[in-house]
Amino acid sequence: MIRVVLADDEDLIRGALAALLDLESDISVVGQASSGDEALQAVRQHRPDIAVLDLEMPKLDGVQATTEIRSVLSVPVVLVTRHARPGVLKRALAAGVRGFVPKTTPATRLAAILRDVHGGGRYVDPEIAASALTEGTCPLTTRELELLRLTLRGSTISAIAEEAHLAAGTVRNYLSAAMSKLGAGTRYEAARHAWEEGWI
Repeated sequence: MIRVVLADDEDLIRGALAALLDLESDISVVGQASSGDEALQAVRQHRPDIAVLDLEMPKLDGVQATTEIRSVLSVPVVLVTRHARPGVLKRALAAGVRGFVPKTTPATRLAAILRDVHGGGRYVDPEIAASALTEGTCPLTTRELELLRLTLRGSTISAIAEEAHLAAGTVRNYLSAAMSKLGAGTRYEAARHAWEEGWI
């Protein structure tokens, strides 16, 4: 029996997917979570064979949750996502994700992917993989990406400066450089562009 922890912040989707996976004779959903930090707790509690995580969840997203899970237990992680941005795939693979699947995947196909991953394989949706291979490289520095990530939350310059341990003027300079590189009119536009590319 393949024991699965399933995490998705949308209750209806999570419940439906759990019910469909439980119909498989060799798969059992032993734990459910609605956020990345709850997923980490569920993995610690249930010690499943596989964790299936939604990419976009509150507190810890799927990639961050994967990093935390992999630092505690060697549980294979499969990410499911509605927004399959190529840059996210690169970050996910770097975090140790073993599967990357769009939410449009039928439950029976997901079950087959889980069996493959449980057997030591990997799975990346072919369309996402093709997009990632043709994607341009990110022109932004690590610091610029960090500050754009904080901007995406709606943080003010002073709040970003405090969290990043930088002077407000330094934050403005980094964000201005990022805006220039991306041809964005505002820091929010630059942050949104970086998010859409999957860089943050």
